[in-house]
Amino acid sequence: AQSMTRSPDEWLRSAQADADSRGLPKLKPLLAALADATRALRGAAWNHNVLRSSVSPKATESRNDQ
Repeated sequence: AQSMTRSPDEWLRSAQADADSRGLPKLKPLLAALADATRALRGAAWNHNVLRSSVSPKATESRNDQ
C-alpha cells in the first residue's frame, strides 16, 4: 500500500510556493519551522515504536485477559 503522507520537504516546497503565490513571504519562515518540527516528531523514537507495532488492540486485550 502506498503512503498518502507527504514528506515534510515536499510539503514545505508546496506550502512556500503557495505563500509566494498569495504574496505572503513573511509566512515562509513559519512554514519552515513547522516542517522542522514535523521532521523531529516523525523521527522521534516513540513514533518509530508505534509505527513498527503490528499488534492489534484485540491481540493485546486477549493477552491481558490471561
